Amino acid sequence: MTPEPIQKLSRRGIAVEIVAFVGFALLAKYGLSLLFWRYAGPVSLLLTLYMRFCGLSWSAMGLIPLPGWRAKLMVLPKAGLTLLAFAIVVAMVTIVGPAIGLAFLAKESAGVADRWGAVAGSLPHFLLWIGIVWSAAAFGEEMFFRGYLITRLQALFPAGRVGAAMAVLLSALIFGYGHFYYQGWRGAIMTGGIGLAFGAMFLLFRRNLWPLILLHGVIDTLTFTAIFMRWK
Repeated sequence: MTPEPIQKLSRRGIAVEIVAFVGFALLAKYGLSLLFWRYAGPVSLLLTLYMRFCGLSWSAMGLIPLPGWRAKLMVLPKAGLTLLAFAIVVAMVTIVGPAIGLAFLAKESAGVADRWGAVAGSLPHFLLWIGIVWSAAAFGEEMFFRGYLITRLQALFPAGRVGAAMAVLLSALIFGYGHFYYQGWRGAIMTGGIGLAFGAMFLLFRRNLWPLILLHGVIDTLTFTAIFMRWK
């Protein structure tokens, strides 16, 4: 499905826009990581708000209206299908990867525990991260990496399945790289794979971002709940 243009730009203009937005996101995250690296992630939310300020329509990037109860209820099975794709990616990285000799995929980066370790048993930290989960991660990351990037890359690449696949792949690579700074190669591969799965679902659902936002928020909420409760 070819996306409707968000702005009347040439392909060169779209390419410049994408490079500027992605470059700003990565540089801002790097700059913030030098000061308080545990909270450098919410840059995606700030960039999403800036995109809206610049006139990029959220609805054109996947935050589509859901008229009627049927459209709203259909978000749940679509989120369930995305969960299946998510589970396959996690299994491929954590089970299949080590089984074929990629031992580094079996060990979680120390940066993950360093970043989120304070959540265990601490209600203020838990509530802070739940707020970040639903604003910067579920909404901000899905809007930027899936909604914005895939939509704009589709407008940049040739129309058709090849162009759509290139858009999903490139957005997934950028998504994975954005998590490398604290998750290492294992995390980058994992999040890159999740980016592929979520990107494919985004196009399968005709650029409907709601199931991805819902699932992203629920998964991260359960993850932080497990850390807070010290569940193994």
